[in-house]
Amino acid sequence: MGYHMARGAETKLRILDAAYALFWRQGFVRVSMDEIAQRAKLTKRTLYQHFRSKDELMASALARSSELALARLESFRLPGGSEAMIDSLFSQLAEWASKPRWSGAGFTRVVVELADLRGHPARAIARRHKAAVEVWLTSRLAKAGVASSRERAREIALLMEGAMMLMLIHGDLTYAKSAADAAKQLVRK
Repeated sequence: MGYHMARGAETKLRILDAAYALFWRQGFVRVSMDEIAQRAKLTKRTLYQHFRSKDELMASALARSSELALARLESFRLPGGSEAMIDSLFSQLAEWASKPRWSGAGFTRVVVELADLRGHPARAIARRHKAAVEVWLTSRLAKAGVASSRERAREIALLMEGAMMLMLIHGDLTYAKSAADAAKQLVRK
């Protein structure tokens, strides 16, 4: 019994990893269940034994990605001063955007792709993820002694989103530096 449960969990993770890799590369809506099964090296029947629908799989893949991304955020070693912290944060954003095949933030992309489906479970997961990033940023700003850290975190989150979108649109990494400069003005208030 324990072996089958472990094997089932392993298969489920394999499906989630395959699905998210494809979603990230091709877009959440365009990827088919056939492609996911093929990448996971499973039959479509096995895929449907673990996930009843593509919507359920999409939500589960995003939830897993959120857990991993938030764990990475918690492990970031940021400098203590607010301006140095902002420089580090935005330079890491630019470094991420410089990767070949980078295609923006997956949580933002899924909401754009599903803009006409307000009740889609993947949108709720994306919303929770972005809110968790703001909470993380609020705590880092508060530790750095920034006044009104919640408001500043919200403003910096806007700058981060804008920088990611403009780097994606223009292929110009200097948007991260411009956003960092604006963010540093905010923390000087």
